[in-house]
Amino acid sequence: LLPFVLSMLFSSLTLQQAASNLIEQACYFHDLTLLIITLILLIIGWVIVDLVLLGTPYVDFSESTMLEVWWTILPRLVLISLAIPSLRLLYLIDEVGAPDLSINVLGHQWFWEYNYPDFKGVSFESYIIRDTLGQVVRLIDVDNRVVVPFNSRARVLISSTDVLHSWAMPSIGLKADATPGRLNQVNLTPWVRGLFYGQCSEICGANHRFIPIVLEVISPERFIKWVNSW
Repeated sequence: LLPFVLSMLFSSLTLQQAASNLIEQACYFHDLTLLIITLILLIIGWVIVDLVLLGTPYVDFSESTMLEVWWTILPRLVLISLAIPSLRLLYLIDEVGAPDLSINVLGHQWFWEYNYPDFKGVSFESYIIRDTLGQVVRLIDVDNRVVVPFNSRARVLISSTDVLHSWAMPSIGLKADATPGRLNQVNLTPWVRGLFYGQCSEICGANHRFIPIVLEVISPERFIKWVNSW
């Protein structure tokens, strides 16, 4: 029982399992930053404990050129080790390149509207399902899911018709505001098949929690059949 409880506690404190290259790189950067912060806290904690237990052991310490050199160089090395992967991650987030397909997303109170401009007639609205029989995920499942082919690059164009919304998919690494009169663009590249859930993460009104997002990643063959079904 104890290993199960510890595993559940650890999984609730960590990030969701990565389902795209973007969120995997973000997880690596998160782990690197957390490691550096932990090392810094351990060093500071050791100095504080040393001062508390030994009083003032460095009261006669006057100067050290080498120490001044190192406490000037080390913080710069820490900042460089964080800046390089951070700038790379920012570039990956904004870079879309040549997408395989495009998806237009419009936020409404209280539903999402999707349109596939590359395929004629593929347009639908997505509403939350009221579950009364326990057959769907409560308060997060929808009647029409966003469908994309596996291991493809999709360009998602996000906007709104009324107030601020936010199209967020944590396991894919996507979060972009849907702003009236403005078009935001994100890169969707899932590399794991299955169902992925998200929600509006903007406080856009009393019922903003009732406009969830469900992404279904399927094989290219099934995606073609799904497009032809429209």
